[in-house]
Amino acid sequence: MLEVFSVTGPIYITITVGYLAVRFGLLAAADMRVLGRFVLYFALPALLFRALSQRHITEIVNTSYIAAYLGGTLAMVVIGYAVTRKLLGQDRMTAAFSAMGMSCPNSGFVGYPIILLTFPPIAGTVLALNMFVENVVIIPVLLMLAERAKGAEGHPLAVFWGALKRLAVNPIVIGLVLGIVVSLTQVPLPSFLVKSVDLFASASAALSLFFIGGTLYGLPVSGLMGRIVPVVIGKLFAHPLIMLGAVLIVPLLGMAPIPSPLREAILLSAAMPIFGIYPILAQQYGREGFSAVALLATTVFSFLTISLMLWVMTG
Repeated sequence: MLEVFSVTGPIYITITVGYLAVRFGLLAAADMRVLGRFVLYFALPALLFRALSQRHITEIVNTSYIAAYLGGTLAMVVIGYAVTRKLLGQDRMTAAFSAMGMSCPNSGFVGYPIILLTFPPIAGTVLALNMFVENVVIIPVLLMLAERAKGAEGHPLAVFWGALKRLAVNPIVIGLVLGIVVSLTQVPLPSFLVKSVDLFASASAALSLFFIGGTLYGLPVSGLMGRIVPVVIGKLFAHPLIMLGAVLIVPLLGMAPIPSPLREAILLSAAMPIFGIYPILAQQYGREGFSAVALLATTVFSFLTISLMLWVMTG
């Protein structure tokens, strides 16, 4: 328990510092949008590029793991969107970001340290596999849902084509594609470029969490609870259960069973809180307030759920 808190504690502290900075006027609420844009356009693409370019493509090709992680997460996207849109009556944009909150775990800033504590030999591989699936498929699909909601009055094909064009120039996608290209070609990068990328990538964690805290100040949390609770339940409970089902289905499809400890790591990955850039992505669509509160709620409650999972696994 203390080891888990030593990982999650700095996350809460950084969020609190961002909140207090705005609360006491050291920074204005408008400054948070500037920080968010910096992370979105510079720090995060550098982090993705570094995560993928420094690993050989063979490290991120485990077909059974990818099939389970992709299948379980896409199932969560579909179920989350359908429940919030059809049953709860949310508008398309809110439903898209509710589904994103339920299906996108914090693999980098929370998942990697926790898996490093529990299964050190495979932590780097799990990070690469998770980020590959999330950023190649899951995030683009969810951003396309958001773009579709943004231009819902247009012809579906025109909206779809417009979403593709915007995704093609999205800095996150560009960083991802460049990282995969370097991983495939194994082109050696000059040291000055590697160090420059490291500087930007290293800034992403603290600034993302600081941005979350600053965004939280002044939010009408009580009015958001109806939209937050389904996201918390979906992310911390439904996603791990759906992922367990995906792990059990993979061998039935003729693929190799996922061995231990990769099996435990994929379930832990699904149980992580929402990824740190959730409010930053939502900022572009006017949903940063709801997203920041949902992220905070899943981060707080995940301390209990992850601790319980670790206790069950070790017991």
